[in-house]
Amino acid sequence: MELNRLIDHTNLKPEATKNDIEKLCSEAKENHFASVCVNPTFVPLASKLLKGSDVKVCTVIGFPLGANLTATKVFETKNCIDEGAQEIDMVINIGRLKDKDYDYVENEIREIKKACADKILKVIIECCLLTDDEKVNACQLSKNAGADFVKTSTGFSKWGAKKEDVKLMRETVGKEMGVKAAGGIKDKTEAIEMVNNGATRLGTSHGVDIVK
Repeated sequence: MELNRLIDHTNLKPEATKNDIEKLCSEAKENHFASVCVNPTFVPLASKLLKGSDVKVCTVIGFPLGANLTATKVFETKNCIDEGAQEIDMVINIGRLKDKDYDYVENEIREIKKACADKILKVIIECCLLTDDEKVNACQLSKNAGADFVKTSTGFSKWGAKKEDVKLMRETVGKEMGVKAAGGIKDKTEAIEMVNNGATRLGTSHGVDIVK
């Protein structure tokens, strides 16, 4: 199992500096991670540092609450892609999902996927705030809207990835979509557990520890 190729090497801390992102990108290149995941402000820097490498630039949209207007999320997506982002991790509107406003949630994901064009879209459903039924609904809406992945967590709410959630998400979306486990994955044992339950991508700030 090449765990390194499943890892989105992540630094989304609000206090992250240019030096932190330079270190993140250097580690990602050295270990051939799938991507670095950074806040939108660092997309141009990461894109420059990773040019010509096998590591993609991933960024987050509507992060971490998901409560932005759809138009704001769409603009942010287009802007980040123009700046060099190759993968987009968006947060759904969690309140709208809980209100059962499914048309709104699905349409928003579809609009952002349209803005992504041929770039990868991962949909963060924030499992720790949802019932199992809501998790299933969020995954189905993401699949209907043409997203490429569903993702467990932002890592900034009550808790992160749980193997039970990963398993439920995989069962819901089938083999057609990716499942990204993110939040609190700190060692190789946890990483393998997530993969064994259906994860095809891992979001973690502990990527180097996991592969070493």
